[in-house]
Amino acid sequence: MKGFADRVGRIGRFFWSGWAGLAGLAVFAAVWQLGAEAYGSFVLPTPAATIRTLFGLAADTDNRLLVLSTSLRAIAGFALATVLGTIAGVVAGYHPALMRLARPQVTLLIGVPPIAWIVLLMIWFGMGAGTVIATAAIAALPLVFVGAAEGIQTRDRALEDMARMAGLSPLARLVKISLRQMLHALFPSLVMALGTAFKAAVMAELLANAGGIGGALANARSALDVEAALAWILLSVIALIGVEYGIVQPLRAEAEAWREAAQPWGVRR
Repeated sequence: MKGFADRVGRIGRFFWSGWAGLAGLAVFAAVWQLGAEAYGSFVLPTPAATIRTLFGLAADTDNRLLVLSTSLRAIAGFALATVLGTIAGVVAGYHPALMRLARPQVTLLIGVPPIAWIVLLMIWFGMGAGTVIATAAIAALPLVFVGAAEGIQTRDRALEDMARMAGLSPLARLVKISLRQMLHALFPSLVMALGTAFKAAVMAELLANAGGIGGALANARSALDVEAALAWILLSVIALIGVEYGIVQPLRAEAEAWREAAQPWGVRR
C-alpha cells in the first residue's frame, strides 16, 4: 500500500511540475506573436492560425498515421541506440583503456553531419524506413554512450567494496549498485538522445522522400505553405513530448525512486 501511495505521489508531483513548462510555452507563444506582427503572416503566421491548421491536419486519419509512422521510426532508432550505447558505455566505463579507444569514435560520430549519414544510408538501405531508423540510431548513439560511460566512471566505488565484503556476486553488484548509480547521468542523455532521434528521423524522411512528417514538410515546402510547415513541426514536437513524458520520464521517476529515501521528511526537490 505504501509503495502504491509513493507512486501516486510521484505522478502527482510530475504533473504539478508541468506548470513551469506551460509558462515557458506561453512566453514562446508571445515572442512568436510579436514576430508574426512584425513580419506578416506570409513569412511567419500567427500562433492561433498555425494551431487551427494543426487541428485541421490532426483531424485527418492519414495525417495521424504519418505522425505515428515518424514516431515509431524515431522510437525504433532511439531504442536501438539506447541498447547499444548503454552496453558499450558500461563496458567502456569499467575499462579506462577501452574508453580512451572509444573517444575518437564518439567524436567521429558526433562530428559527421546527419545529412552525410543520410546520403550513405540511402545508398546502403535505399529510400525507406531502414534509412530513417538507422539515421536516428546513429545520431542518438554517441549521447547515450557518453551518459552511460560517465555514470559508470563516477560511481561510488566504496559502495561496491561494501557489497563485495557482504558477499554480493559481481552481477548483483552491477545490477543493484553500479547501474542504479549510472542512471543519474544516463537519463539526461536519453532525453537529449530522444530529441535528436526525432530530429534525425524527420530530416531523413524529408531528404529520402520516405513519407512521415518529413514527407509532409517537403510537400509544404513545395507549396510555399509556411502555415502547414509550422503545423507539422508542432505535431513533431507534440509527438516528441508525448514519448518523453509518457515513457522516458515516468521510467526515470520509477527507477530513481530510491533516491527519495535519503531525503528528510518535508524536503522537496
